[in-house]
Amino acid sequence: MYRVAHVIVAIMRLLRRNLRFLLLLALMVVGIHLWQTWSVQSGQMPSSLLQLRSEFIDRDGRIREMTLEQAIAEIRQSAPGSPVAVHVWAEWCSICKLEEHSVSRLVQDTPVLTVAMQSGSSESVLAVMRERGLQWPVWVDPQGQLSTVLGLRAVPAFFVISQDGVVRLPAVGYTTELGMRMRLLLANANHSH
Repeated sequence: MYRVAHVIVAIMRLLRRNLRFLLLLALMVVGIHLWQTWSVQSGQMPSSLLQLRSEFIDRDGRIREMTLEQAIAEIRQSAPGSPVAVHVWAEWCSICKLEEHSVSRLVQDTPVLTVAMQSGSSESVLAVMRERGLQWPVWVDPQGQLSTVLGLRAVPAFFVISQDGVVRLPAVGYTTELGMRMRLLLANANHSH
């Protein structure tokens, strides 16, 4: 009995000492997130952005020209009424490569549009995707116009477009699969109210 009490007291001391560290770490993470996303526009997706034309690569590797609005509508067809996750990436981005597995799993059961920013021509993007074994729907943004208009200052970036076209819950920098899925759930919950 004495030994159990001694162990509990030791654990409580350890937690108390580390609680300050964990709180400081949590504050730093929140602070970095706020700094990274302070310039990101939220609210209704600008119509000028929706009307931008570029090339779209579907999951089968077919390339077609369409507006961003048409690409979002095509993705939404798989789950009408659901929000669409948007993952902005670049072929030269090393952090984006770390997220590839999470995005690939998300694409399997969720409406996801990826945007290849400043990554070359559609053919170049498709070659990179084939080399890495990625089967994502991609809207190619060679000039980075989406990022500029929405205020995304870095890649990778992730946000959700609600059914009514509102940009919600942006994240800039590495996002875990859990973080992506939580944003989708929160966007869905916010839309239903």
